[in-house]
Amino acid sequence: MALWDRIKESASTMQTQLVAKKNDLKSGAFRDASMAMCALVAAADGTIDPSERQRVAQLIATNEVLQNFDAMDLQRRFDDNLNKLTADFAFGKVSVLQEIAKAKKKPAEARAVIQIGIVIGGADGDFDKTEQAVVREACFTLDLPPHEFDL
Repeated sequence: MALWDRIKESASTMQTQLVAKKNDLKSGAFRDASMAMCALVAAADGTIDPSERQRVAQLIATNEVLQNFDAMDLQRRFDDNLNKLTADFAFGKVSVLQEIAKAKKKPAEARAVIQIGIVIGGADGDFDKTEQAVVREACFTLDLPPHEFDL
């Protein structure tokens, strides 16, 4: 199977797993951590192009799991995290990883946050090394083994 097909299949599988857990993913901690994860993946390569912002905006608007939350609130949280990362990536990353750590107390939420990172990273068909690295770092923040997600 080609890498592109594996990425698409993995993102699709992650999305299916997220939808199955939708009713368990309603906490503020999950909301905050998932938007932090989206921003971290979008900014992973050091630049945020308009297509990445659009992809996340589309995910926020259409993702069944994130529909548990107000879309405008999610967009604001995503933008706040993105602003931290663009102002100073290293310093912003510390703050964003603290947001991601909010999901640590509930393993289902922690796994869902990682899955959202993979869905976002694979949305353009290229879950590249920098995106994989930040999702792997988030795994460590959440005390989850990266190999559980093929990272």
